[in-house]
Amino acid sequence: MTDPAPLDIAPPGETFNFAAHLLSVNAGRSAKRAFIDDLGSLSYGALSERVRRMAAGLRALGLKREERVLLLMQDCNDWPVSFLGALYAGLVPVAVNTLLTADDYAYMLEHSRAQAVMVSGALLPVLTGALIKSDHEVVKVIVSRPIAPLHPAEVEFEAFLQDQSPLAKPAPTRADDPGFWLYSSGSTGRPKGAVHSHANPYWTAELYGKRILCLSEADVCFSAAKLFFAYGLGNALTFALSVGACSILMAERATPEATFKRWLGQVGAVQPTVFFGAPTGFAALLASPLLPAREQVGLRLVSSAGEALPAELGIRFREHFGLDIIDGIGSTEMLHIFLSNRPGKVRYGTTGWPVPGYEIALRGEGGASVPDGEPGDLYIQGPSAAMMYWGNRAKTVETFQGGWTRSGDKYVRNSDGSYTYSGRTDDMLKVSGLYVSPFEVEATLVQHPAVLEAAVIGVVDAEGLTKTKAFVVLKASATVSEAELKAFVKDKLAPYKYPRQIAFVDDLPKTATGKIQRFKLREREARLT
Repeated sequence: MTDPAPLDIAPPGETFNFAAHLLSVNAGRSAKRAFIDDLGSLSYGALSERVRRMAAGLRALGLKREERVLLLMQDCNDWPVSFLGALYAGLVPVAVNTLLTADDYAYMLEHSRAQAVMVSGALLPVLTGALIKSDHEVVKVIVSRPIAPLHPAEVEFEAFLQDQSPLAKPAPTRADDPGFWLYSSGSTGRPKGAVHSHANPYWTAELYGKRILCLSEADVCFSAAKLFFAYGLGNALTFALSVGACSILMAERATPEATFKRWLGQVGAVQPTVFFGAPTGFAALLASPLLPAREQVGLRLVSSAGEALPAELGIRFREHFGLDIIDGIGSTEMLHIFLSNRPGKVRYGTTGWPVPGYEIALRGEGGASVPDGEPGDLYIQGPSAAMMYWGNRAKTVETFQGGWTRSGDKYVRNSDGSYTYSGRTDDMLKVSGLYVSPFEVEATLVQHPAVLEAAVIGVVDAEGLTKTKAFVVLKASATVSEAELKAFVKDKLAPYKYPRQIAFVDDLPKTATGKIQRFKLREREARLT
C-alpha cells in the first residue's frame, strides 16, 4: 500500500457543530444500525431523534452555552446519545473514567463546575458519594438504566428524553469553540482536563479513521478501549459515525471471554470487521485457551494503541489470524493517533510513520533536534491538538508550546522514517552512564515463551547507583528461573541493559486503559527500602 495522497481535506466551516455534522452525513442511513450494545441496537434514525431530544432536555433544564455536563456512563447506546446531545445543544460534555473513586468524581465536579450529570445506574452510588463530598451542586442527575428507585433530584434517562420534542436546530457553535473535555490519566497529581474543540474530532476522523484505517460504511467496529478514553471515543464513535459504520458497545471489562463473545457474533448476531485493542489486552487474548481459530472471526483490520506494541505480540497475532496489528500512538492532548503503522506497511518494533497532516519533531536537551538513531523528546504539531488544560496555566504552557504539543514520550527516528518508542521521558533510566529504555527491555522479556507481561524500573543500590529491575508475570503453568531470563536478555541486547534484579509477580498495576503504571512499582520499591 502506498502512503495516502496529499491532503485535500476541506476544513470545517467557521460555524460548525460536530454533532450536527455527524447527523447530517448520516441523514440517508435512517434504518441502518449505528450502535449495538448488550440490550439491543440503535439505528441512525433513532440516534438522530434521541440526540435532538437530549439536547432539548438539557436546554429545558436552563443550561447555557458552554456549561459543562459530566458524563459518567458505561459503554451503551445511551452514551453517544448523551455525548452528542450535549454537543448539539452547545454544551460541553466531560467524559470521565468509570473506574475512579468518589473522591476523584468530587474533584471533577468541582473542577469542571458541571451543571448536570448523566450516569449509568450501576455507577449512581459512587456519584452520590461524590456529590456528598463535593461543595458543588448540580441541577439534575439523569440516570441511564437505573437499578434502584431514584430520588427527586434524579430522573430516568428514557423518561427525560420522552418528555421533550427534538430540538429543531443545533447550537450555532464555531469550529474552534470548546466542544468537550477529556481528563488525562496522569501518573501523579490530579488529572488534567484537556479541552477539545468541535473541529478536533472532525480532523482525527478525516486524517486517521478515513485516510489510514480506510474505514467504510460496511464496517462493524468494536473497541476494547472505552468511550471515555480518547482512543475509544475515536474508534467507536467519531470514526464509525463519520463513515456510516456500525459500532458494538460493551459495558463490561474487555476480558478475553467477553471479547471473543463479540468477535464470534454472539451479541447482536453480527461480527466485527475492525477491532481496536491495546498491547496488554492482545497478550491476554493470545494466552487464552478460548482463542478462536482464524476462520471463526470476521476481522479485516486490527488496531493497537495506548502503549507501544512489542514486536513479538504482533508477529504471534499475525501467525494465528493472518492479520497484522496496526500499531500507533496518540494522546489525550492530540485526541487520537498521529504516528502509526498502516495496512500494508507494518514494521513491528516501531510505531510507524507520521500520519499525513501531522508533523513530528524529536528534540534533545535545550530543544535542539536530535539525529536519527538517538532518542529525543517527541513533539507533535497538528490540527487536533487540545486548546488547553482547563484551569491549569502552568501545565498548559509546559505542554502546548507555540503550535507544538510536548508528548512526554521519548522516541528514536529510524533511517526509513519510522519511529521507535524508547519510553516515557520520566521512565528513562541512566545505567552505567548510558540511557536504557524500559520498554526495550520489557519487549525483549516478553519474547521468552514463559513470559506474559513485564515492567522495568530503576532502583538505587547500596552504592547509590541506578540498576534495572524487572517485574515479570508468567503465563499460566509456565516456569523459568531468574538466571535464565537474565541470560535470555543478555543474548538479545547490549550487556548493560539486562535487568540486574527480577521479581516474579501475579499482576502489574495498570490504568483503566491498560497502561502499565511503573510509578506504582517505583513507589512500592521506595517503601521497601
